[in-house]
Amino acid sequence: MTLSPCRAEELVAEMPYTAEISRINPGCFIFLVDQSASMSDPIGSGEAVQRRAQVVSDAINRLLTELSVKCAKEEGVRDYFHVAVIGYGHNQVGSAFTGALAGRDLVPLSEIANNPARLESRTKKVPDGAGGLVETTVQFPVWMDPVTNGGTPMTRALGYADSLVARWVDEQPGGFPPIVLNLTDGESTDGDPTSAAIGLASHATADGSVLLFNLHVSGAGGTPVTFPDSEGELPDTYSRLLFHMSSVLPSHMRSYAASQGHRVSEATRGFVYNADIISIVEFLDIGTRATELR
Repeated sequence: MTLSPCRAEELVAEMPYTAEISRINPGCFIFLVDQSASMSDPIGSGEAVQRRAQVVSDAINRLLTELSVKCAKEEGVRDYFHVAVIGYGHNQVGSAFTGALAGRDLVPLSEIANNPARLESRTKKVPDGAGGLVETTVQFPVWMDPVTNGGTPMTRALGYADSLVARWVDEQPGGFPPIVLNLTDGESTDGDPTSAAIGLASHATADGSVLLFNLHVSGAGGTPVTFPDSEGELPDTYSRLLFHMSSVLPSHMRSYAASQGHRVSEATRGFVYNADIISIVEFLDIGTRATELR
């Protein structure tokens, strides 16, 4: 049966965030990374203590590796996604890529996979086959480094992302909407970011509005508030602001979050407050969960 154009548009409107992601219709991820001075503060406890900036950069570098592996075929890495990593701090906003990709914004995934700034030797514990763990050395690709300096120009960062997604939806009007993930440990120092967030999320493809997710990184301890559906558990005005800036999770992301043990509802938002190291990894995993690749 052939649907009329009007009926086809109605079905898209009823079932958002289901567009096929392919090389012809790629997806788009934009990471906004707080690089303010406070990101040098510690997170974790005991021997696991690290700087917040290091934990976030490691998580993004690891995600870029996993995304490249996921999109690898016999002929190489397919450009199912274009990715930008934007740093903001010291009153500056711009690409956080280093090495050959320095200064670039949205980069096709194959170019990312082929151009890490360097490979670092890292130790990793793996099963020894007898129920224990042994340390082994692995090569860890690095595309971005931890940077900490100055304030938190979040409003400008959201405006920078706005310009990227506006161009993207013009070029890919029928594709899966861009996903913007903002990782921060503090309040905006260049004004209330609410209007900028609303403007960013107002862009849309035929498959739905741009998705904006927020993760608050903290070293304060306490239980993280993960993927809430209301502001009831949030402790202050700042956390509630970030909650209201965050998009509702699409159904496929909610399903995955539920499978990872999170309590979800149709009102669940892509937001984590007071995140610890584990929560950061889970947030990126769930927040970048895409539909089926073709």
